[in-house]
Amino acid sequence: MPFHPPRLQRPALMAAGALLGGLLVAVPITAVASAAEPDWKACLVGSTDRQTVFERAAETSGVPADVLLAVSHMESRWDAHGAAPSTSGGYGPMHLTDLPALATDTEAHPDPLGKGDGSHQSRTAHQREEAIRLGEVETLRTANDITGIPVSDLREDAVANICGGAAVLADYQEAAGGAATLADWSAAVGRYSGAADEGTALKFARQVFATLSSGESRTTNDGHRVTLAAKPVAASEEAVGRLGLADPSTEEAVECPAVLGCESLPAPYEQTGDTIGDYGNHDLGNRPVEGSIDYIVIHDTETSYDGTVRLVQDPNYLGWHYTLRSVDGHIAHHIPGKDVGWHAGNWYVNSHSIGLEHEGYAANGAWYTEAMYQTSATLVGYLAMKYGVPLDRAHIIGHDQVQGVAPANVAGMHWDPGPYWDWNHYFDLLGAPIKADRRSRSEIWTVAPDFDANTGNVMTGCTGAGVPCPSDRGTNFVNVYSAPSADAPLLADTVVGGSARVSNWGPRLAAGQKVVVNDRTRDDWWGVWFGGKQGWIQNPDGVLLPSDGQVVTPKPGTTAKVYGTAYPTEPSDYPAGVTPRKIAPLQYTIPAGQTYVLADAEIPTDYYKANNFNCATVDGVPDCIVISGGTTYYQIWFNHRIAYVMADDVTVTDG
Repeated sequence: MPFHPPRLQRPALMAAGALLGGLLVAVPITAVASAAEPDWKACLVGSTDRQTVFERAAETSGVPADVLLAVSHMESRWDAHGAAPSTSGGYGPMHLTDLPALATDTEAHPDPLGKGDGSHQSRTAHQREEAIRLGEVETLRTANDITGIPVSDLREDAVANICGGAAVLADYQEAAGGAATLADWSAAVGRYSGAADEGTALKFARQVFATLSSGESRTTNDGHRVTLAAKPVAASEEAVGRLGLADPSTEEAVECPAVLGCESLPAPYEQTGDTIGDYGNHDLGNRPVEGSIDYIVIHDTETSYDGTVRLVQDPNYLGWHYTLRSVDGHIAHHIPGKDVGWHAGNWYVNSHSIGLEHEGYAANGAWYTEAMYQTSATLVGYLAMKYGVPLDRAHIIGHDQVQGVAPANVAGMHWDPGPYWDWNHYFDLLGAPIKADRRSRSEIWTVAPDFDANTGNVMTGCTGAGVPCPSDRGTNFVNVYSAPSADAPLLADTVVGGSARVSNWGPRLAAGQKVVVNDRTRDDWWGVWFGGKQGWIQNPDGVLLPSDGQVVTPKPGTTAKVYGTAYPTEPSDYPAGVTPRKIAPLQYTIPAGQTYVLADAEIPTDYYKANNFNCATVDGVPDCIVISGGTTYYQIWFNHRIAYVMADDVTVTDG
């Protein structure tokens, strides 16, 4: 495509800082080529080495290279994704946003949030206008307007994308009055987030400047080594204030670290019909005083952030605790932690969990922004400490790891956040990296593929039924085969089979999950017990890490049943007037001789009875009560999901 001449733009000021006696002092700096317009065409010419491109874009635009590198790291960690948009419609290392890119037509999620109501929302013209009104900015078009670089190049070419992002930052800073110090660039950085309110823009600027202060270095997903040297400087609240954004103040209390500036958007607890049992969209509770919080469930939304928060404010829909926006990591808080959300499709897990919905598409979106990864990890770390949730993959789980409560529910359970959620990086941010931890002889191993290098997994259905998914994207899982050969069929799950559909979790082990290895071949195929069957994983490059722990085995001569809940089993456990829960084992069993990794030996055996609006007592039967039982359950790693077994059915030994 031809290069179109850019619109006129006055150059922005360069920014710098200097250290004096260990303190950062503002240093005025000169303007760049005040009489000349930036030569954006020249920005495209030369070495494609990513570090060099950032430096060339900085020289062309007048944006300090440090700022450019820090913004890009917060958006994409300097990665290039070709024509694949992020979950908020952003492209390339600078995450240039293009709102129409968010329209989706996936086989796997025909409705928003994967909740089954059939009201799928793709981006319409009205939604696009609403998104812009709420502050989402189409920086891709802005970059095209400034530089004349074709839109297709800005989307798909990393060099053009970086030049375009630099142009947008320079333009934003000029509109904010220029920059005399490095901290002054907080204005352009805050605006680049697309936030509509000052608090969120400042939060994003603080994240970017924290990255600049600490420094970063990594090899990108396409093989470029990029380094940002540490330079101690704090974001300027005054500079962000000059943007004139909305006041972030809110009267409602939020359960959130102050640094994240979470917004309160309460989910309605309202009666929706004529009977006392007609209400939505969550349940009152008194956790952790009555009932424990043992899991934090990671979801994705399958629709826009705006569409998601509209749904959670509908009393006739479902409720979850938090929604996170992709482009800037902004967080909305909906339900107090003490209350029980309707989000996981399993009442036992709901009653023991907090649910986080992340703006994203498990297949179409393909990649999640660093801004959202970081704010999510900060929030989860805060919640885990507050409620005593272990920072491991048995308790910080994806929605895809939640079993059905009964056999009829297993096949319809959901699979988000999908194969493109980087669990390894997420747990690095949580300060609990997925790593080898063996301290004794053991056949327990943890799955830990290198996300960026873990390409080539065959999947279909990302953009339509039967259509192959791109094979050049990093993924978080390894396939489990029915025999030690890549030509063998994938191991068929008892319920969902062994197809390669992107939505089929059946033959996959995701990062952080644990298995018992029972056999090995000379050509790096490792046998594992998986879902009650013998499976095989190819392990040529240390995909499996040695781990310590305990395992469960069916008692001699028996087969152990597998459950999706840990409800009380005896009728005597339930108070008078309360119908005992039917405890149905799932379609799976653990045959004699197979062993599975113990994930948690202290599972609460309980059922949270919540049937009436405002916890009303009916016919003398109280509501909103935790009913405990005497049966002991263990949580195990079974197939792709967590599962429960009764202690009386198994023996626990060291792995």
